[in-house]
Amino acid sequence: MTETAVQAWLPTFEETAQRSGILPAQWYEGAIARGIVTSARAIDPERQVQPASIDLRLGATAYRVSASFLPGRTTRVAEKLAWLASETIDLKDGAVLKRDQVYIVQLQESVNLKKRMSAVANPKSSTGRLDVFARVITDGCSEFDSVAEQYEGPLWVEIAPRSFDVIVREGSRLVQLRVRSGVPRPSERQLRALHENVRIVGEEDEPDITRRGVAITVDVMGDEVSKLIGYKAKRAGEAIDVDRINAYDPSAFWEPVYRPESGGIVLQPDDFHILASKATVAVPEDHAADLIAYDTLVGEFRVHYAGFFDPGFGYAQTGRRGARAVLEVRSHEVPFMLEDGQTVGRLAFERLTERTAKPYGSDIGSSYQYQGLALSKQFRR
Repeated sequence: MTETAVQAWLPTFEETAQRSGILPAQWYEGAIARGIVTSARAIDPERQVQPASIDLRLGATAYRVSASFLPGRTTRVAEKLAWLASETIDLKDGAVLKRDQVYIVQLQESVNLKKRMSAVANPKSSTGRLDVFARVITDGCSEFDSVAEQYEGPLWVEIAPRSFDVIVREGSRLVQLRVRSGVPRPSERQLRALHENVRIVGEEDEPDITRRGVAITVDVMGDEVSKLIGYKAKRAGEAIDVDRINAYDPSAFWEPVYRPESGGIVLQPDDFHILASKATVAVPEDHAADLIAYDTLVGEFRVHYAGFFDPGFGYAQTGRRGARAVLEVRSHEVPFMLEDGQTVGRLAFERLTERTAKPYGSDIGSSYQYQGLALSKQFRR
């Protein structure tokens, strides 16, 4: 966007920020111009701004730490690193981050959030499907992936590869930030009305909708021909470069999982699975969604490490089709059986302040529009 175009758009920017809702793609370009999102290195809106979020880039240095941590309300992240960091790693030309280790990296972007503005972060879809924990922390925070209203300062990311070693470098984009104004979460009545109008979940029966969101169920039947229902991660020796696309043989890293002869699929503790939702999901262009990652009410497992669903997910330019949600699943503590159609989480919808000018889809190079069961984009299709 040219400087003239930005100036012409700024009055709309002010109006947008006063509404309650998730802020859309076009807001971020104004936020960059006004210093609400800043970086010492130029931000590339074309690559970094997504339908309702902005990708955050790794800085030049990773710190290996002995344990995951939150700084707490009175402490800066750098102060914790001064006594927790056991190794400093230069990321300028790329480096391997080892599985089962924890690293902290300062992100290139900082924020200067205004009144009523807060933010939430999440791993990008491909990060979650590689079984990499990637959680944003800020100075003075007591929660992961949460940026407080009016926060001004640096952003950091904790990276913890679980199944594979990964190669990252300065500028790699593992996480994204979604800024909101006010409290946009709809009521149960509004959520039911949204489903009646646009069919956000493609189930024949009436879906399970509560104020906490729309229930998402798992498919452990697969199609009648292949009977493939998912993939289980192997403990592969080769590191995966997160910036290489369509580069790796899936069979070296993943074991296919097929329909069980009876009952369901048994998740062994700490095995990592890629599965898919039973029904399709469609997110209209004036809403965004987030799949709630963990709920002990539905079982001792965690689902969906990368929870953002963008405005336009599952929609075509000329109509609606829907796409299945790919689920990253790990059991905790004890083996757990997942049966076909079992609830694994809830999809929480939030209204945008206005329809996004950059909906999810092929026009912006989105990797997973109309997906079925799919591994991350680093693997050959």
